[in-house]
Amino acid sequence: MTQEEAFDILKLGHNVFLTGPAGSGKTFLLNKYINYLKKNHKAVAITASTGIAATHMGGITIHSWSGMGIKENLTTKDLQMLLKKPYLKKRFKNVGVLIIDEISMLHSYQFDLIHHICQAFKNNPEPFAGIQIICSGDFFQLPPIQKKEKPKFVFDSEIWENMDIKICYLEEQHRQGKGDLLTLLNHIRKNEIYESKKILANRNNKEKFFSTAITKLYTHNIDVDAINTFELAKINEKEIIYYMEARGNKDVIDALKKGCLAPEKLILKKGAKVMFVKNNFDKGYVNGTLGHVIKFDADGLPVIQIANGEHIMVENTKWTIEENEFIIAEINQLPIRLAWAITIHKSQGMNLDSAEIDLSKSFIKGMGYVALSRLHSLAGLKLIGINELALMVDSKILEKDKILEQRSQELVKDLREMKIWEKEKKQKQFLNSLTSVEQNKIYFSQKKDKESTFEKTKKLVYQKFLIKEIAKHRGLTEDTIISHLEKMVSQKEKINLEYLRPPKERFEKIKIAFQQTDDFKLSLVKEILGNDFSYSEIKLVRLFLFF
Repeated sequence: MTQEEAFDILKLGHNVFLTGPAGSGKTFLLNKYINYLKKNHKAVAITASTGIAATHMGGITIHSWSGMGIKENLTTKDLQMLLKKPYLKKRFKNVGVLIIDEISMLHSYQFDLIHHICQAFKNNPEPFAGIQIICSGDFFQLPPIQKKEKPKFVFDSEIWENMDIKICYLEEQHRQGKGDLLTLLNHIRKNEIYESKKILANRNNKEKFFSTAITKLYTHNIDVDAINTFELAKINEKEIIYYMEARGNKDVIDALKKGCLAPEKLILKKGAKVMFVKNNFDKGYVNGTLGHVIKFDADGLPVIQIANGEHIMVENTKWTIEENEFIIAEINQLPIRLAWAITIHKSQGMNLDSAEIDLSKSFIKGMGYVALSRLHSLAGLKLIGINELALMVDSKILEKDKILEQRSQELVKDLREMKIWEKEKKQKQFLNSLTSVEQNKIYFSQKKDKESTFEKTKKLVYQKFLIKEIAKHRGLTEDTIISHLEKMVSQKEKINLEYLRPPKERFEKIKIAFQQTDDFKLSLVKEILGNDFSYSEIKLVRLFLFF
């Protein structure tokens, strides 16, 4: 099935399982559908089975969204408690489309729980109470961890065969340059072990092509921790310790900690290899960016040099979960972790230019597929070892994959037989059946709250308060206040900000740095200016220069 055919099916309003091998464009298509709904002012819930995947999609975990949390079952009392929560009532009243990414990491019983919760809130006996469910993922990835019994995928759930789910199996390749890697991954998906081994045969211990700086992927936590501790101990530099700060609901905090990947206790030294675990495009890093500590600033914050030579000063970052504009849990930590080694489980969702991979202790089928699919190409692979299990895939998954592919082909045939006018009519009918954002009171109230927040800042600016004073008064960061200033300027508010202009000498230095970079990117300017200038000050000058 092509992306365009799958897009047509999504717009028809069917429940859909979107799948396909690495590089087939699943995430691209999801984002395209999300943008289509938003463009038409329709409410869409964006969730994922893990915190990392939810971060990538700009959503929250399905556990948080649905209210089920970490529960394995819901009693009548539990359900009644959920039904009393106002924010969940509003959420379920409005939702017409629910997206769940990385569905392979969701337990079958959790999928059934979500179905029952939807029914209860909307008082509708249909599967998921008539909400369009879009599941996306690849069952060749590692299954959810379950201690008591063998993991069960969502297709083992009671509701799966009763929800008339359509299979969109994407088969085109949209990633260029992967060559042998895509061939290898496809061999593994077909359980063609001999062909897989043949491709990997000349990859073992090719140390001369790699530096010691590449990331190591191992199967067990004990190996990862040992490698990171060992490598850090080898560095003859002073260590600095950073402790995570947390506030809010304990259960939600625990979920945040698991999802963010930043450690509760982070020990760093000059020369330590680290990996960013959060996106910050302004500063020039994303989740998975690798680098090493080159120094610490006067406040003890690390400065990281990444692969392209750029220097990034790392500051504390917040991870929060909000409900109805209120923060119910928050953690603060540097958005990095030691990265000489990480587990294959933790690597899911990451993209790496190069990696040293040890699959000799693989204890579950599918580990080889997950580890190898992190790479951009086989040129970046240093394979330490591999056992027979690593290249195998679960026979149940193989069998299911064939069925899914067949069902997808049948769906394509039906779609192509549908008349264009009929297809467009049904797509329009489904779109019109969804709740519009503008018609929804909760969205008006949220917009009003956001505007009132902005208006409060604006009133203080009219009174000539300084940025630090406004931030302290409002309980917000200086960056947030500067963002409000940017909004004022972009909306052409009649307001004089000259009193906030930095001193002439400092302003000119920042201005020259921007001219040297010929770019808006803060990290490049920060690198030129050094630690005497904060990101907030640079951002403020950018406001006067470019807005």
